[in-house]
Amino acid sequence: MTFEEVKKLDDTYIMHTFKRKPVCFVEGEGVTVKDEEGKEYLDLLSGIGVDSLGHCHPRVAEAIAEQAQKLIHVSNYFYIEKRGEVAKLISEMANECIPTFFRAPWKTFFANSGAEANECAIKLARLWAKKESSGGHIILVLEGSFHGRTLATLAATAQPDKQEPFQPLPEGFIAIPPNDINALRNIWWEYPGQIAAIMMEPIQGEGGVIPIDPDYLFEATKLARRNGALSILDEVQTGFYRCGTYPFMFQNAGITPDIFTFAKGVASGMPMGGCVARIEVAEAFEPGDHGSTFGGSNLAAAAAYATLDTLKTGNFGERVENRGDYFADKLLALDEITEVRGSGLMIGAVLKDEFKAPFVVDAALDAGFIINATDEHTLRFLPPLIIEEKDIDKFIAALPQICIDSKQKEIEAAEAAKKAEEEAAAAQEEYDRLMKEAENVNANFKEVMEMLKDKVGNAEDKLGDVLKKDAAQKKSSSDDAAEGGASEETK
Repeated sequence: MTFEEVKKLDDTYIMHTFKRKPVCFVEGEGVTVKDEEGKEYLDLLSGIGVDSLGHCHPRVAEAIAEQAQKLIHVSNYFYIEKRGEVAKLISEMANECIPTFFRAPWKTFFANSGAEANECAIKLARLWAKKESSGGHIILVLEGSFHGRTLATLAATAQPDKQEPFQPLPEGFIAIPPNDINALRNIWWEYPGQIAAIMMEPIQGEGGVIPIDPDYLFEATKLARRNGALSILDEVQTGFYRCGTYPFMFQNAGITPDIFTFAKGVASGMPMGGCVARIEVAEAFEPGDHGSTFGGSNLAAAAAYATLDTLKTGNFGERVENRGDYFADKLLALDEITEVRGSGLMIGAVLKDEFKAPFVVDAALDAGFIINATDEHTLRFLPPLIIEEKDIDKFIAALPQICIDSKQKEIEAAEAAKKAEEEAAAAQEEYDRLMKEAENVNANFKEVMEMLKDKVGNAEDKLGDVLKKDAAQKKSSSDDAAEGGASEETK
């Protein structure tokens, strides 16, 4: 199919919840993808942090193909071959920084996305609070957070512009400023016994790649436990070596949460997410409290096991740390960049004010690079964890010209906006003209109707007079006839 055919079908039959870029990728390998015309692109976004091992990694592709020929899905009413192995791998990864004596199995609930994983975490925290603690229901979240687009996770997403169209949202979520330890301490005094958990991203990805201070994360975790509440770490974007050194960002911060969630990088693009809890917290759930039809299916579990085992045995922590430092240093050396944030290969780069990130993204796509913008001046990079220094060098060499080209994109967008505004004004003017004509026609119609009404009224009056005269004449004739008849009888 041509791009135009694909676009037409999408425009006609797909809900427009994303503003799509004008390209359709049909093939990928490693860190590159190709569009339908064969043009290659260096992928520095990896499906928003999903394709950790790059596109179509041989081991993952083989695992998916093999499983698809055996069994794809049976539901959670039954045991699933690879799912337990995946959960065991995740538990081992989560225990990596915990002294052996204190290690215990973590338990996982498998879902299909990060939003579902966070929904599960919210439900589990509230249920645990009712069963094991004060019964509090409030979930503390951080301003600027992003936890999903379902109603509950949107309520936990402390971004008013995203929430406003869907009000009223579920209650019980309170946003506090990140990295403000005084505000963090005070909130527990304000709501004694009412807080079930505090939910945090170690790095706010959608919020602009904003790292949360490790000291703040440590204090938040400590205060939660001291006050009979749980700490929840949203590792949907940061997990599975994305941030370097350790499998999860909470390990880089030196803390152990009660619950953490994952998705994105777990299964190389197969839909999977999950909520992981310490065993004593996980046991708050009983059969029927939560569920998922597709979560942890045979096919998704096969993909996840191949992905995680490759990551765990491939020394990716050190690799990502080194590549991330290299990428950050190269970005900071550019005149166009004023600040670099993040950790490992989750990087936010702030542009000079003269450059607008959305137009840089568009210019980069034209130049064969896939990147992302989180706001007007911040570029986000989530490349595959297998990226090489030569790939980074290729992009760094191209970025100055991309920024120059972005100015033309900005001009074109301004011209397009002006043209659209003029067309809208012309359409409004034409609409107003037609409405005026309609008003005139309506007024003329009313005038004609009034004239017709008068004429009909006159005609009705005349007809009434005629009918009266006719009736009178008939009556007179009848009376004359009656008198004539009486005279004859008299005679």
